[in-house]
Amino acid sequence: MHPRSRLKNTTQGKKNRLKQNKKIDWHSLVKKTLGNPKKKLLYAGLVVLVILIIIPPATYLYFASDLKSKASIMNTQETGLTLLDRNGTPFYTYDLAKTISYVPISQIPKVTQYALVASEDKNFYTNPGFSVSGIVRAFFADIFAGKIVEGGSTITQELAKNAFLSSSQNILRKYQELVLAAELNRRFSKQDILELYLNSVYFGEGSFGIQNASETYFGIPANNLDLAQSALLIGVLPAPSIYSPLSNPPMYALQRQKIVLNEMVADGYISQDQANQAENETLTYNTTKPQPPANIAPHFALYIRDQLFKQYGEEAVVRDGFRVTTTLDSDLQQYAQTAVTNQVTYLKYDQATNGALVALNPKNGQILAMVGSYNWNDTKFGQTNMAVAPRQPGSSFKPIIYGRAFQDQLLTPATILQDVKTTFPGNYTPHDYDYRYRGNVTVRRALSNSLNIPAVEVMEKVGVPNGLDQAQKMGITTLQSANHYGLSFVLGSGEVPLIQMTNVYATFADQGIYHNTTGIIQIKDKYGNTVTKPTNFFSFLSVLNPFSWFSNTTVNNNEQVISPEAAYLITSILSDNAARAEEFDGALTIDRTAAVKTGTTDDFKDALTLGYTPSFVVGVWVGNNNDKPMDSVAGSLGAAPIWREVMEHYLINEPNETFPMPTDIVTEDVCPYGAYTAGYMEYFIDGTQPDSCNSTVTAYPTFTPAPTKNAPTPTNKPGPTNTPVPQPTATPLLQPTDTPAQVTPTNTPTPTIGIHVP
Repeated sequence: MHPRSRLKNTTQGKKNRLKQNKKIDWHSLVKKTLGNPKKKLLYAGLVVLVILIIIPPATYLYFASDLKSKASIMNTQETGLTLLDRNGTPFYTYDLAKTISYVPISQIPKVTQYALVASEDKNFYTNPGFSVSGIVRAFFADIFAGKIVEGGSTITQELAKNAFLSSSQNILRKYQELVLAAELNRRFSKQDILELYLNSVYFGEGSFGIQNASETYFGIPANNLDLAQSALLIGVLPAPSIYSPLSNPPMYALQRQKIVLNEMVADGYISQDQANQAENETLTYNTTKPQPPANIAPHFALYIRDQLFKQYGEEAVVRDGFRVTTTLDSDLQQYAQTAVTNQVTYLKYDQATNGALVALNPKNGQILAMVGSYNWNDTKFGQTNMAVAPRQPGSSFKPIIYGRAFQDQLLTPATILQDVKTTFPGNYTPHDYDYRYRGNVTVRRALSNSLNIPAVEVMEKVGVPNGLDQAQKMGITTLQSANHYGLSFVLGSGEVPLIQMTNVYATFADQGIYHNTTGIIQIKDKYGNTVTKPTNFFSFLSVLNPFSWFSNTTVNNNEQVISPEAAYLITSILSDNAARAEEFDGALTIDRTAAVKTGTTDDFKDALTLGYTPSFVVGVWVGNNNDKPMDSVAGSLGAAPIWREVMEHYLINEPNETFPMPTDIVTEDVCPYGAYTAGYMEYFIDGTQPDSCNSTVTAYPTFTPAPTKNAPTPTNKPGPTNTPVPQPTATPLLQPTDTPAQVTPTNTPTPTIGIHVP
């Protein structure tokens, strides 16, 4: 063959190509395979199929030892909820140490069994342990609700979940639940499953099982339950914390009882006459159940308990024996409670009957103290948590609007506002609390002395929608739409809980960064395992619900919700003791740098004081639960003494902190009343400052009256003091305790009378 034969070359080329093909480019192969959408779908389906195949045997093997007998399925360990303060000291327990009392099905009345089946699982006696139609129905119900409102679970599935699985809501757990339910249905009779369920299900009030529930609610053994009692107990199962007649108005439980009775009639278990007779029966509840609240912080304890129930479910919290380390500072809590109690007692002749306090760490939102009322044992006023009840905040709301105006550069602290009789759009003519008119006033003077007419002028500049937007960005959730409010919005016409108003001031304290308020540091279960936030892989339901597309977004934790510069200007004004002395004298001055603002509503229905340092914020409310006006008790008289005392007690051993100044804040000498008047130094967001007035600069404007003998001594410079040198106010103002470090909270001195500042 010729050396250059084409046949030879072709044959040799094939051999070379075959050798090259032996080297597989796996990267290209995978990329090519996965780059095909059809193949992507195929492989994803294969992965899902493998998981579906593996889960049943894996689940069975894992729980095989627990499926052997009824005794192995029942978990009779003690349960309950324990709250500990931030130092690990328990201060509250809920439904502890109830060992489940097991009773055989023969001792559970037939009407109780029928009530359960009729209301919870109509096809219980015929289904294979689960219901496909129920799951599909629940799926669509949850889509339209945007959350889990119906689980589609049978009695057998609920038993499987209670006995073996966590309370987290995800697809994997749901599939495991179906597998275990089918296995339970195969191994045990329907009567056995009914017996196990009725002995393990949670009825609320710390009661697991029908025997404990019967004793807790009615003080009788389970075998003595009649139709009316059975229907009521089964009726509370979907939400015991809401329907329990021992902790809520009995009408809710009776409404549920009626629903159960109607289901029993519809399924032929009882006649209509029997249902009517049971519905008309007067039930006698066990009155020996109520347990004493926490020795300290009862309102805080219930606040945390209810949050846990909402997030994890009451049954999961109690069944798993949660031990929760909270953010509570017990010493501060007791001191604050005493301060509130003493002041409200002192003000009783001024028609004030209650008070509340919230203390936060502004750097992380942790609740250090929560006083919900002046006295928990006052059954008329004391057991409503006024720290979370919406109330009108009065002038304490003004900094939100001024802060937005600073951020939008509509104002500076030196801007001149008009304190004159003015009729605003809508024929609205506000007045200051003393019915005086001061003419031209700077923003600093107007806000620090809480003048109303200039504040309404600022509200008009900002606009109610923008003001509402700023309030919501700072965590206020209780306000209505903008068209519900007028220009009086700046004066606190909307209702806001004290805890949210206090967190607004915490946001100013942390340079405009919002933190969610939290009372929980760590959660562990009865086995010592750390409990994480429950996962929910059904969260996509809210996306599928069209009604959720237009809902308001919530504020993100650690979000910058107002500029650091605007927050600093608010802080500068609220911490200016000299500027505030015109109206408040020294009533709001403590022995360190602090920003503070009062609020008083129309007819003196509410009196507030809120203030902060860079690391501590306190909000105080005094008033009446029923909106009855007090006798001329303003924020500076009713709430300020409590605020002063608690602030000075907590900070007594802490170094004085100054508020950090953002780099975009500048100072400039200003003469707000013209170049030939005395000027002072003011703070501005860079770019908004006027030209220097080149005049004699004094410590503060000449329009500020000379301080009285009780006013703080002003510093020489600057006017808006960031490191003030306040002097303690003289009697009759409330004085800080002489040796607060040695005084126990229970011996807090009764506050002395305060100067009346409207």
